[in-house]
Amino acid sequence: MWQLDCVPKLVIFDCDGVVVDSEPLTSQLIRDDLAARGLPLDLPKIADLFVGGTIAGAGAQAREMGADIPEDWVDLINDKVFAALARKVEPILGIGAVLDHLDHQSIPYAIGSNGPHRKMEITLARCGLAARFAGRIYSREDVAAPKPAPDVYLLAASQAGVAPQDCVVIEDSATGAQAAVAAGMAVFGFARETPRAKFEGLTELLFDDMGQLPALLGLPTE
Repeated sequence: MWQLDCVPKLVIFDCDGVVVDSEPLTSQLIRDDLAARGLPLDLPKIADLFVGGTIAGAGAQAREMGADIPEDWVDLINDKVFAALARKVEPILGIGAVLDHLDHQSIPYAIGSNGPHRKMEITLARCGLAARFAGRIYSREDVAAPKPAPDVYLLAASQAGVAPQDCVVIEDSATGAQAAVAAGMAVFGFARETPRAKFEGLTELLFDDMGQLPALLGLPTE
């Protein structure tokens, strides 16, 4: 198993499913919407197909699978998702303590996400985390290509002045893990909701409880 040789100089978190617990609600809304458009899929299939990607990519794939996806579907589904997240989303259990550990050790951290800034503004504010990541929130909207391209992670590292090899990425999807590997960064797979097999060939360093992360990063825990 790959292990850290030293404490990272930057930790980059994916947002959905890693910092905020938004994936279950988002998947349910997409499932219900696609079913109404002629494409019934169960939640595990929704997660398998779409978690880690972009909403536009999900719409294009659903259209190829036979769903009646209108041209303005991205805006329509985003409106539904954002409204629901503003009411209900909660932080991933233990993420606040992880950030406390990083702050105590003066290790910077950032977010790198395939989601739009508007979504992250809603979820991070609802979870009381917006201020903690202020000025260090990067979206696929900021780069040429979304994950699995490495662009968003390389942008976060560049803005922090940290070399890619000194970064650790925390991801819950194979798409995001591929982006981290392409960026030349170590990646820890958060497997709380993601089947461990999804990370095969990308990372062997997997965990399913955010409380485990400080020790895995080599941070003092007392």
